[in-house]
Amino acid sequence: MTVMHFRIGILSLALATAAFSQVKLKQSSDRISVEIDGKPFTEFFVGSDVPKPYLHPLRAASGKIVTRSFPMDVVEGEAKDHPHHRGLWFTHGLVNQYDFWANEKNQKGAGTNGRGVVITRRITDVKSGKKSGTIASTFAWQDLKGQTLLDETRTMTFYSHPTERWIDFDITVTAAAPVTFGDTKEGTFAIRLTTDLEEKHTGKMRTADGKIGEKAVWGKRSPWVDYAGTVAGEALGVAIFDHPTNPRHPTYWHSRAYGLFAANPFGIHDFENDKTKNGELKLAAGEKLRFRYRVVIHPGDADSAKLADNYKKWSSSK
Repeated sequence: MTVMHFRIGILSLALATAAFSQVKLKQSSDRISVEIDGKPFTEFFVGSDVPKPYLHPLRAASGKIVTRSFPMDVVEGEAKDHPHHRGLWFTHGLVNQYDFWANEKNQKGAGTNGRGVVITRRITDVKSGKKSGTIASTFAWQDLKGQTLLDETRTMTFYSHPTERWIDFDITVTAAAPVTFGDTKEGTFAIRLTTDLEEKHTGKMRTADGKIGEKAVWGKRSPWVDYAGTVAGEALGVAIFDHPTNPRHPTYWHSRAYGLFAANPFGIHDFENDKTKNGELKLAAGEKLRFRYRVVIHPGDADSAKLADNYKKWSSSK
C-alpha cells in the first residue's frame, strides 16, 4: 500500500467514525458546539470577551430550551435581572475578596477587591464519540491586573441518551497562591433556568428526601436537587447531582424561586442564618479542590426519571 493510499484510508476511517458519532463536537474561535443524536444541545463559550466560561443554551432531548436566554439573547417576557447568570457556569463570589460570580464588565463585583475574571488558557481536547463526547480545558482565575489566584482544569462529558441529556463535570482548582474561598451565598456551580420553570409559573424544586419548594430547599443540604415543571407544554426537569467526594458533601443549595439553581458548599453563615458560623475554606499555594457534578435534563418529574437510582449509580463511581 502506498503512503497516499494509507493516508486516504485513514481519512476515510476518520470521516466514517465522525458520521456515526452520536455526540459531535465542533470547535470554533470562541465556542465549542455540542450536537447529540443529530440535534443541537448546547455551546461552550470560551472567547476572550466573556468574563467566565459558560454553556448556553441547554436543551432537553426534545429540543426545548431549559435555560434563560438573557443576557446572551433578549426574549420577550424573560426577566432581565442578574446579568451574570449566564446559562450554566462555575465560579464563586468571594475568592481572596475578588468577585468571580457577579463579574460582568459593567459590574464592580461584591468583594472588597472588586471583580475577577476567568481566562481560558487552553482547550486541551475536543473529542466526539458514539456514546459520549468530551471537552477538556484549562482556565486561570485572575484579578484585573492579570495575577492568577486559581488554576482550573475541567473535563465535561456529554452523553447520548434517547430521552435525557446528561453532562458530567470533573473540575479541579489549584491555588496559585494562598487562597480563601469566602463565606457567601453567591456561588458556585449554577444554572439559570427558563421562565417556565420559575416557581411562580410551573416549576418546583425538590430535594433528594422529597422536600418541595424554595423554602424547603434554599440553604438546605441535599445530595441532589431537581427543578421540574412544564416548558412550552412539555413536562421537563433539570437535576444537579453532588458527588460524595465533593467538599462538604452533601452540598448546600442556593436555589431560588425565580430560576437560579446552584450548589454552593461555602455559604454556611448565610444558609444557616447564623453569623457565628464561618464557611470559608483556605488553600495553601499548590493545594487542590476537586468538584464533580452531573446535570440531568429529563422528561417528567424526579420519580418518573428515577433520579434516586440514577444518582446512586453515578455517585458510586470513583
